[in-house]
Amino acid sequence: MNKAQATSNGADCSRRDFVKATAVVAGGAIPLAAVATSAYGAGSDQLRAGLIGCGNRGTGAAVNILQASDQVRIVALADVFRDRLDGCRHYLSSDDHSNRDRAQIGDDRCYVGFDAYQQLVNSDVDLVLLATPPHFRPIHFQAAINAGKHVFMEKPVAVDPTGIRSVIESAKEADRRNLSVVAGTQRRHEACYLALMDRIRDGAIGEVVAARCFWNMGGLWVKKHDPNWSDMEWQIRNWLYFTWLSGDHIVEQHVHNLDVCNWAIGSHPISAMGMGGREVRTAPKYGHVFDHFAIEYEYPNGVVMHSYCRQIDGCTVRVAEAIHGSTARTWSESGRAEILGQRPWRFDATNPNPYVVEHKDLIGSITNDGPHLNEAKRVAESTLTAIMGRMSAYTGQEITWDKALNSQLDLSPPAYEFSSLPTPEVAVPGKTPFI
Repeated sequence: MNKAQATSNGADCSRRDFVKATAVVAGGAIPLAAVATSAYGAGSDQLRAGLIGCGNRGTGAAVNILQASDQVRIVALADVFRDRLDGCRHYLSSDDHSNRDRAQIGDDRCYVGFDAYQQLVNSDVDLVLLATPPHFRPIHFQAAINAGKHVFMEKPVAVDPTGIRSVIESAKEADRRNLSVVAGTQRRHEACYLALMDRIRDGAIGEVVAARCFWNMGGLWVKKHDPNWSDMEWQIRNWLYFTWLSGDHIVEQHVHNLDVCNWAIGSHPISAMGMGGREVRTAPKYGHVFDHFAIEYEYPNGVVMHSYCRQIDGCTVRVAEAIHGSTARTWSESGRAEILGQRPWRFDATNPNPYVVEHKDLIGSITNDGPHLNEAKRVAESTLTAIMGRMSAYTGQEITWDKALNSQLDLSPPAYEFSSLPTPEVAVPGKTPFI
């Protein structure tokens, strides 16, 4: 699905063959004059959307975009697993879903397999929702942009620097083709966060001097290794616990908070020094990822940000950000934003569901009812912020931004086939090398 390709029956294909095949499909086949492929652009009042990645988040994104606008129709689905696609299709068209009439997907628009994404982007959809495990995001994004489609893509947008560089290049191509791109960093579209950032920019907390952020919570779901599954199938179904698929939880989850800090500080960091480990989730069913991280980031203006994330049951839960200024400090979390100091302020206005608002903003960008949006480079930088923190914790080394961005680390498996795929060793700081 990313950096390699197999046919829908799981046939083997190397990464090199995949990149070559994708380039043949994408390169030059669609002239720039034809990039406005949407029916909306031709005068229709409908936008045809296709979903790649039919798990819980993908299904949720499909529901959210239907809630965002009556113009949207979900017309195509793609997933590597038939059961995931069927479950999503059934829910979207069921009586449980109020917008089911705009989510009637024909059998000929259901694509299954590692190459399903390419079949979907080559169809007549106007925009694509990308919600597979993060490993697959760069090549799916590249394929969608090269096919002239507008994109909503979930965070994070890569798991390694190779993927980050690909996303940044695709972002440039999206600009060249005037395509709209919105990322799943929904805090960027949440009213309380937007109001808080306006106040920070207006000097309400003075000069930003430091930041803290947290995603400390309990454990999440886990899939045991069904004996009928190959290693590849188990790892994809249990994707949270494999760095090649999720980036580890600092990347997959904590990227939200890191993105907020980058937003408030006004840049990405220049270095990271961190630590982490695998203290509680040590059973083989948890793959090889860590269960806690603590990272110190330094920014170009001397601001230091402390980042903490943990997935361990029985511990204090905290998912929030604090921005420290020279005269006051902030506190923000989903649905809440305030300034603490001599002139306190707390957001008390309407705070619409940001998971819906982000799609409203995307649709407005496509239809020219709102500003043009291309969030790809920004979310790539926030994703790399998380990746460099993980790299520092895994290796025990300080990692600079330039070192991370130019790293040759590529976590792709050698091929995509439903067969044996050993679980990587758990990283050991001081022994695991930087690549």
